Amino acid sequence: MMYLTIRKVAAIAVFICISAFSLAQDPGPKIKSPEKTFVKPFRVLTNGQRITIQSSKNISNVIVWTSSGNRFVEQTNIETPSFNFTIPSKEKCVFMVLELQGGRRYTEKIGVQ
Repeated sequence: MMYLTIRKVAAIAVFICISAFSLAQDPGPKIKSPEKTFVKPFRVLTNGQRITIQSSKNISNVIVWTSSGNRFVEQTNIETPSFNFTIPSKEKCVFMVLELQGGRRYTEKIGVQ
């Protein structure tokens, strides 16, 4: 008789602990309001190792460096809406800082196959 009572109390205690732990868990990510889509005023076109940047505004400065940190393009006062360059043959990705007319800067990671 006592054994049956102990089993019932133990089962109730286990049930309470499991339900308490499940209520204490994080409910997960909250639904956020729809984010505004950001449209960049330029396009990066790749053709093998040749990269072309086309913009709706004039490009002021372009700085491009490899993933190892070696800078291989640094052009200032370009003042045209298009600019192109060639990536060194061994690089798989490069990083670019593009400054448009008006001082607005954009960064971009460019992958090459």
